[in-house]
Amino acid sequence: MTSRNEDSDVDQGKADERPEARLERAVRVAEQALIEFEIAVETFRVEVDNFSRLHHQKLGPMYARLDELDARIVEARAARSGDPEDLRRAQEARAAVMPMPGVDELFHDWIDSDGLSPEAAAMLTERPVQSPKRVRPGEEARRLYRELVRKAHPDLAREEDERKRREEFITRVNAAYARGEETLLRELSAEWEAGPVPAEERLSESEELYARLEWLAQRKDMLSGLARELEESAIGAMLRMAPEDPDRLLEEIAEQLLAQVSERENELAELVQ
Repeated sequence: MTSRNEDSDVDQGKADERPEARLERAVRVAEQALIEFEIAVETFRVEVDNFSRLHHQKLGPMYARLDELDARIVEARAARSGDPEDLRRAQEARAAVMPMPGVDELFHDWIDSDGLSPEAAAMLTERPVQSPKRVRPGEEARRLYRELVRKAHPDLAREEDERKRREEFITRVNAAYARGEETLLRELSAEWEAGPVPAEERLSESEELYARLEWLAQRKDMLSGLARELEESAIGAMLRMAPEDPDRLLEEIAEQLLAQVSERENELAELVQ
């Protein structure tokens, strides 16, 4: 338990503290808060990107099938009635269906420096095509990523050369995290620990500290805007519906789409009898 004299000494110490020291402490707190926020935004962005890829891979063909069936149903009705309005609707429905891709689009990501990708080769030889590997960083990858960003974030640099070094390193960290490569994240962690020790931070002047706080506030606003865009996107909204098990959400949507495809196929079969 502290005495009144000790409390008085602490209060006096705070009162005697230079304004620049208090401002510098506020900058350090703001920097750490911004880094934590940036980690959260980047983690959510990776989740949105991964879910978007899986959504397109698994459900894209079903959506395309539904569009095609809808167009055929309208065309079948128009063929039966011969009504000009039905014919117009049929033309609009057909125009809304995604056209066949061009050659460049068709072979996008099929060919790399080694020739045909394994998926393309399997497709052309009628062998089963293996789905791309599911990418979602695990808990250990998340932990390694957070630690690396906290240590190596460019905002912690005071010299331009050091900032560039950190920016290049964090770019590699982000790429490894987006691919869920836990082993590579461990290697990057060891690389950072073995790297050059940053120079001692020099005492900042109050003008520089105020400018730093202003930049941090602008950076936070930018990240807040990015976070809003991600949350308000269609994929982001879907992720919020099942943050703990997005794969199950995809399965439920797939089941609903399959039921709709079956209904459309039955309806089309009755029309063309």
